[in-house]
Amino acid sequence: MNDREQALFEAGIKLGALYHQYVGAPLNLATIAPMENAIQKSIGVQPYVEDIRVRIDPDRVSAKINKFGYAELEGSMLNVELVVAYGRAKVLVKMQYDEDAEYPLMFIER
Repeated sequence: MNDREQALFEAGIKLGALYHQYVGAPLNLATIAPMENAIQKSIGVQPYVEDIRVRIDPDRVSAKINKFGYAELEGSMLNVELVVAYGRAKVLVKMQYDEDAEYPLMFIER
């Protein structure tokens, strides 16, 4: 396996872990920024992560606020950019909601 393949494997593992660890977490409009920060810090300490940016769509959160004043984080609310460096390779992967597929897709940007 070459460095690029290993970097992409590591990136996929991190995006999958992020998705399955945080989807379902309770949040409201006031806790979006702390949640983004917590996800970034959690994933950011993992091996080979060079940079991560997490954005949670406040409009999607607002639309899902229940009668108790919170929503559950959904994949459709997440927009993630992740840079993983392994050996001589560096990859940028993303996760974002695809309206046509109606699903949060993960993909290789470069």
